[in-house]
Amino acid sequence: MQIFSDFSRCDSQAIYGNILPMKGALTLLLCLVPTLSLLAMTSSCGNRPEPSPQSPPALLAGCQGCHADLLDPSHAMPCTACHGGDSKATAKDMAHHGLLPRPAHPDTMGQVCIPCHAETVAKVAASLHFTLKKKINLVRHAFGAQEELTGLTAVPLVAGNSEPLALVDDLLRRRCLRCHPYAPGDDYPETRHGTGCAACHLNFTAGKLSSHALMRLPDDRQCLHCHYGNRVGGDYYGRFEQDFNAEYRTPFRTDDQHPRPYGVEFHQLAPDLHYSAGLACIDCHPGSQLMGNGVGPGCATCHNLVQARAASLANLAVRDNRIFITAKLSGREMESPLATDPAHARHGATTDCLVCHAQWSFQDQATHLLRQESTDYTPWEYLTVQGSSAVENLLTKGLANNNVTPVMADGITGAMRPGIWLKGYGQRRWEYPLVGKDAHGRLRIFRPLLDLDLSHVDEEGEVIADDVRSTAAGHGLRPYTPHTVGRAGLFFLQRLTPNLPPAAPLKP
Repeated sequence: MQIFSDFSRCDSQAIYGNILPMKGALTLLLCLVPTLSLLAMTSSCGNRPEPSPQSPPALLAGCQGCHADLLDPSHAMPCTACHGGDSKATAKDMAHHGLLPRPAHPDTMGQVCIPCHAETVAKVAASLHFTLKKKINLVRHAFGAQEELTGLTAVPLVAGNSEPLALVDDLLRRRCLRCHPYAPGDDYPETRHGTGCAACHLNFTAGKLSSHALMRLPDDRQCLHCHYGNRVGGDYYGRFEQDFNAEYRTPFRTDDQHPRPYGVEFHQLAPDLHYSAGLACIDCHPGSQLMGNGVGPGCATCHNLVQARAASLANLAVRDNRIFITAKLSGREMESPLATDPAHARHGATTDCLVCHAQWSFQDQATHLLRQESTDYTPWEYLTVQGSSAVENLLTKGLANNNVTPVMADGITGAMRPGIWLKGYGQRRWEYPLVGKDAHGRLRIFRPLLDLDLSHVDEEGEVIADDVRSTAAGHGLRPYTPHTVGRAGLFFLQRLTPNLPPAAPLKP
């Protein structure tokens, strides 16, 4: 029996090891019998009927049958209260009938969020953070607009028009308005976000929703999904976005495998002192400002005893003539230094704090924007990195195949329209701040926010509009608040004299 057992394993060493001592017919018989038995077994197995396929297991009734790991423990209500659908169905199509995949989107947050958050929704819908009213009107007025729009949805939809204001409106809808509550952001690892209320309160990581639990207090990562690049927010972390041209970007590698979490590589500069101390964005920008039109605390709120005592901030305390602030995310309490240097009393009434305390500022000059409707992508070979995933994907395909039609989606409605908006800079610089006087005569830091030139090339390659320049005076320089705070240097007094460049003559 041991011999037969060894044969059935089809192990050549076992076979020959057992039969070599045997002779003649016995040897042949011992070889053949197990083989015939195995053949019979194989034949018998082959004639067995195939097992019938099992029906897929029925889904559990309710959303938890498929989405058990996506429930929000802070909202003790059925999933259907926000998302709609049928929680009793056991088939996907039936369960998703009437589903709202993005209930916090501006188009639906009224019906979904108002029953529990009526006051908050009303404030958010009218807030500057939500409507982008200030930004939109600032740009439109620089190109001749007279009226004041109520928000981004009021930007006119004008197709194919090359008049300056029409170009601006198309630019706003299709190139600029990608970081607003109506759109989920660009397709880069750290620029995807929710829509509406979820833009700040749902956590996205590596381009995907990482948790369905709504965050009461957004962390900085949420803020940076929109406030990246060379604008306020990215500078808080000491980041300066590099130029688009491949010859000026780093690291200098021969492949495209290095990560670009925010679309374009960045230089790492000195971060803001408050970031280094452990303060998050929401420590200086409370909900009353972000979700309404309230005013956040100023520098003196935390660095001047009189103003600190008058402030009604829950995380600010004054004890023994000392000011303490508690970080909202970490709960760590830290002492805020008092502004006791005599320079504050001497210059504080006429000079913004950042004039002396900003370590560096953005100075991207001559921003060129071209709406192209032709299929000639060759001039953009070195500018395929555009800070817009839609434009980058189209350029990459167009350079490989000139028959690719340039189309780009509307950032508000999602509708596709002919033409893409390409971008480039005369220069991208981080420099010591430019200082000038604002409309109230106060010294402020300036940057060329409205130094814009628009062009339009039609589908035949004809230049319809060429370098249409904004009417903003002085290179489009505007006062702003850089988030690059540090200690005032030894030569801070030199910053108290305006050093803005002379205004350039406007093009006809």
